[in-house]
Amino acid sequence: MSTMRGAAAYGRGAGAYARVGVESAVMSASPHQLIVMLFDGALSAIRAARIHMQAGNTVEKGKAISKALDIVNNGLLAALDIEKGGEIADRLGSLYDYVGRLLLAANLHSDQESLDQAEKLLDDIASAWREIGGAGAQG
Repeated sequence: MSTMRGAAAYGRGAGAYARVGVESAVMSASPHQLIVMLFDGALSAIRAARIHMQAGNTVEKGKAISKALDIVNNGLLAALDIEKGGEIADRLGSLYDYVGRLLLAANLHSDQESLDQAEKLLDDIASAWREIGGAGAQG
């Protein structure tokens, strides 16, 4: 019995340690790096959803897609500044909205094609975002 408690305590401790690592990374990140983290999180959730979809694990697929949707809607979309970003921010907003609809369709119909399309769109934007950051760091 004490071995089980020890393992549970270790698991909680490891989880807390991981959260501190993530929180530290977020606290020290630039606004640009925070957006990269959002893209990474959404893409990771989509990859997890694909694995669960292929395994027929509907519950975990739904959780992973919900996480990706949350990041897109409450992270990437919410971070857009339409006033300062103008047409680019407006177009990105429309694209994020479309990605959200793809993710909903992927979840509702277990549609891997919609999941793949959402991943490709986010990956393309993330790649461009990373390049902008690399160019800014060199300048």
